[in-house]
Order: sequence, then structure tokens, then C-alpha cells
Amino acid sequence: MFRTEMSRRRFFGSLGVAGAAVMAFRGGAGARADARADRPNILWVYVEDMCPWMGCYGETLIRTPNLDALAGRGIRFERAFMPAGVCSATRSAIITGTMQTTFGLHNHRSARGRPGQDYDAIHLPESARTVPELFRAAGYYTFNEGKEDYNFVWHVEDLYDRKGGRMGFQGATGGSEWAACKRRQPFFGQIQLKGGKSRIEKAQVDPGNVSVPPYYPDHAVYRREIAHHYDCIVKTDGEVGEIVRRLREDGLLENTVLFFFTDHGLRLPRHKQFVYDGGIHVPLIIAGPGCGGRIASGAVRKDLVSGIDIAATSLALAGIEVPHWMEARDVLAPGYKPRQYIIAARDRCDFTIDRIRAVRTERYKYLRNFMTDRPWMQPQYRDGHDYVKVAKQLYAQGKLTPVQARFFGPDRPAQELYDLSEDPHETKNLVHDPASRNVLAEHRRILQQWILETDDKGQYLESKAGLRCVLKRWGDKCVNPEYDLVRGEA
Repeated sequence: MFRTEMSRRRFFGSLGVAGAAVMAFRGGAGARADARADRPNILWVYVEDMCPWMGCYGETLIRTPNLDALAGRGIRFERAFMPAGVCSATRSAIITGTMQTTFGLHNHRSARGRPGQDYDAIHLPESARTVPELFRAAGYYTFNEGKEDYNFVWHVEDLYDRKGGRMGFQGATGGSEWAACKRRQPFFGQIQLKGGKSRIEKAQVDPGNVSVPPYYPDHAVYRREIAHHYDCIVKTDGEVGEIVRRLREDGLLENTVLFFFTDHGLRLPRHKQFVYDGGIHVPLIIAGPGCGGRIASGAVRKDLVSGIDIAATSLALAGIEVPHWMEARDVLAPGYKPRQYIIAARDRCDFTIDRIRAVRTERYKYLRNFMTDRPWMQPQYRDGHDYVKVAKQLYAQGKLTPVQARFFGPDRPAQELYDLSEDPHETKNLVHDPASRNVLAEHRRILQQWILETDDKGQYLESKAGLRCVLKRWGDKCVNPEYDLVRGEA
């Protein structure tokens, strides 16, 4: 439903000619039950905090039969990267099909003021609408089970016919998921899974059997965390299997395109919240009916794909025109030209103010650290976790290798450049390598041009209203100098 007749007129006006034609064919938003049955259902299985350590991606330590089978029914993307390493920025970008930095949605947990205290209210442009709104306008039943976490002002009744409050698959019964969808009406749905945040009742993976990346100390705490992540993947695999089983039982599997993806990497430092590949490289599988030959069984794509592309691809599969303002691309379009690079961004995370931009090309990764006056591991929400305490203690004792000590030390360079074909863990900075001078210049040019063309909002100081809201929420933890502008006003 729409809040007002004015918002309804603005919404339909934003759809354009093609969108209006779709609505005329459907008979308008009130005639969704008459939608054609041959339009595919679109289902996002949206997972938190999880790396692509799965059998179909070459992992051998654990078995993931359900995800492997899903990949066998569709397309597995080897180089899918999210626009941020933190949930709310990524989720805001995907649901709008546009980089979070373009609409000013880049600061983690923005627009979260309480009623009457919306100091940092952020609104989408008048012409922009979320993916669920576009599906609803095209006659689809829309639902979401679990998390949203959008950094803008939104209203649940505009996006979803059904909104479930709990994370996880509820079984498609009692009105949950697609159970409430009217006969012959296609659905666009999201099922949010806890993924790397799952509670594991009985650990299965032996910490002694895991591999520890060279940028972490080979310590029992890190081995425990990595083993736990594997256990979370095994649990998630079972949940995906249950979703597929129920779709099959309900006779929907053959007309449902299922997207499986995660919002960013695992919760450890340097992965979550950051834009190294460990934080933004995610699994992405699109499986379902052939859709005119666009989804081939067992296909593997190695081109660069941005998480925002999930939005445009989903709309296009449903026959919905991709709005002109979306930066997302339909990766299954005939004649599709792959991206030459993807961009990822880190900005304020909770109370920790930072700004990092990354350019990821096929072979190289360029990072620009704009705030070299503060360390990578400046005060942040994980400071009380043992994996942070252990690393800082080992650093203070001089027991970390140079590669490990670098991230936990007091300094960071303004620029980083890595040859991922030789250095997949991003540990050997080539910025001062004469042989890499031209590569560095090209990647720097790409970033500068992107910042200008998209008017990257991260280049501007967060509003005083926003800073006051964060300061009010986090209090003494707000130690960055930017808060001095509003300290005493909160």
C-alpha cells in the first residue's frame, strides 16, 4: 500500500513508459492477483557474514552438497564482490541497485533516529525506488523474512506485502514466505539467513585442520574462529537444502529463480568492515529455470560482478525495466559486456569514522586510505573480542610477523596496490615498485574518475545532524576528531 495518493502518483511517474505499460497490463497495483503465472518467482537467499568456502568454490575441508547442487542447476560466479564490507551499506546498495556512496547511504547504521529525534534522516531521491517496490508495482507479491538494515528512511508497507520479524526460513507455512501468495501471482521474496552469525550447538570442524591466512597469527583463538566459520557454512548449506526442498514440494521450484549470496566476509578483523578481498569477495549463485537460455545449468562465470548487479538482474528476469538511475547491470543480458572493475567502500562503521576506497580489476587491487592520521584498528566495536585482544597483545610483545603486525600497528599508507595473481592475500604492497608504476597510475585514474562521475558522498563530512545522532547513540566511544564539531550539542 502507499502512504498517500501523492506518493503513489510519484511512484508511477518514476516508472517511465515501460513501467507504465507493465502496470497497465497488470491492471494496476490492486490487481496483483491477476499477474501471469509464467513470470518467474524471484527468491533471494541472503546470508550474513560468510565467505565462499564451499565445495562448489573448491573447498575440500567441508561438504556443502545443497549449495553444490544449486550451483549445478545454475550459474556460479567466481568473482562477485560486494560494494562494502559491512551489512547496512551493502544492503542499502543492493536494495536500490546503486552504490551506497551515490545516494549518501554509505555510513553504517545511518538514518536510525528515534521518532521525533530523526537527526540523521536520509531520504532516497524522489525518482528512486527500492527493488521490492518495483516488483510490487509490476504485480508481484513481495515478502522478507528477517533483516533489512537500510541506511535511509523507508516504510515496510511500501516494500512488502509480508514482513517477517525473525531471521531464517520459517517453513512457508502459516502465512510465512510464499504461503500467503495468491494463486497465479508470482513473488519476489527474501529469506535472510544468519550465516556466519549462526549459533553452532555442536562443532564439527577441528580447529587443528584449518588453514590460517598469513595476515592472522597462528593462534588457537583464530583457529577456533575459522573452524566456527566452516561450521556456520555447513549449517547454512542445510538451511538452503530445506528451502529448495520446500519449493519443490510446493511445485514452485521449476518456476523460481533463486539467488544465493552473502553481504560480506566473516567477522574477523581485516575481513568484515574492510575492503580487502576477504571482506568483499562473496559467493553468488543464480539457479532456476532457463529463462530463455539466460541461466545455463552448471555454468561458471569468471568476470567481475558487483553486488548491486543482483538488483538489475532480478528485475530483468521478471521482465521489469531496469530504471535509468540504477548503477546495477543485468549480468544475464544478451550481449552483456563484463565490468572492467568494481568499486568497494568503507566509511563510518558504528562510531568509527574512516574512509577507504578500493578498485578491483581482474588482476590487481588498488586501495586508497584517505585517513592516514588513524590506524586501521582504531577503536571499534570488536575491541572487547578475544581475537582482537590476542592480536594486540601479540603485537605489543613483538610476536607478530611483519605481515601480521602491519594491520595491527599504528600506521597505514595512503595507497596500496596488490597483484592478486601473485599475492591473493594482499600482503605485498607494490605502490613503490617501479615496475608497477603504470598499473598504479591507471587504477588511481579509475578511482578519481569514479569519485567525480558518481559524486561519491564519502568525500564530504557527515552532517552535524548525523554526527550528533551517532554521538548520542555511542557516547564516550566517539573519539574521532570529527565529533568535536558537535560535542556538547547531543
